[in-house]
Amino acid sequence: MASVDQRLPAATSIGPVRLTAAEPSALARFYERTIGLRPLAGPDGVEPLGVEEGQPLVELDPSPEAPPRPAGTTGLFHLAILVPNRLELARALRRVSESGWRFTGASDHLVSEALYLRDPEGNGIEIYRDRPREEWRHVDGQIEMDSLPLDLEGVLEELAGEEEPAPAMPSGTRIGHVHLNVADLAESEAFYGGALGFDVTVRAYPGALFVSAGGYHHHIGLNTWMGEGAPPPPPGARGLEWFEVVLPDAEGVEATARRLEEHGVEAQSTDEGRIVVDPSGNRLLLRPAP
Repeated sequence: MASVDQRLPAATSIGPVRLTAAEPSALARFYERTIGLRPLAGPDGVEPLGVEEGQPLVELDPSPEAPPRPAGTTGLFHLAILVPNRLELARALRRVSESGWRFTGASDHLVSEALYLRDPEGNGIEIYRDRPREEWRHVDGQIEMDSLPLDLEGVLEELAGEEEPAPAMPSGTRIGHVHLNVADLAESEAFYGGALGFDVTVRAYPGALFVSAGGYHHHIGLNTWMGEGAPPPPPGARGLEWFEVVLPDAEGVEATARRLEEHGVEAQSTDEGRIVVDPSGNRLLLRPAP
């Protein structure tokens, strides 16, 4: 078989995250009221939420009998919602706080500023804004990232003069990255950095690895913080059903599928694109940009 391009196109991005939801109505209310998304039209049986019609960020797949994801398993660490600027991060901070929901953390990652929380079914969420790329620092060929305390007062100063809270996330908000719990970093690097074709950008975090396309700080985070060798959750458990890796066109999807198959990874054809399963049981949907 002829060799194919070994790296993903620079324009590759992360699309919607689909969650198996035991109580989709309650979860949808949370994403509307606390996060600021709105219901969108979508396929039968799935509840998409986003900021612009036809561009969902989160999709809820109802499954009332779905068991909770057990502790110590692989799956979604968090989905990360990227807002356009620091003002919108401040608005998100106020929106979540005024809804009565609690944050689980807040960090300055040097390349970004981030807020953390969990939804009612335990799925991790990051809301963040990127600093300009020209401000990102590189050390020994890697992007420098850290987890420093976030200047919350400085963020809130962006709201000076605003009396009314913004009811919704703005146009341009998107899924910036996903972060996964995996069983083994070496296996995950071979899959995401080798077979799939992302570039490794950060190795400095203990028990974690970050990969991206096009020089972004990371499209996918990978960690073994649930324990080396963590098993996948039982089939149909609440949480991550799949997340989308969006390529510029259908030719890019097929080229990536061929590369995966050269590495012995099945890329199953579906109406939406190609479904792939990583070594830890996390599912990805490869699809072309709309």
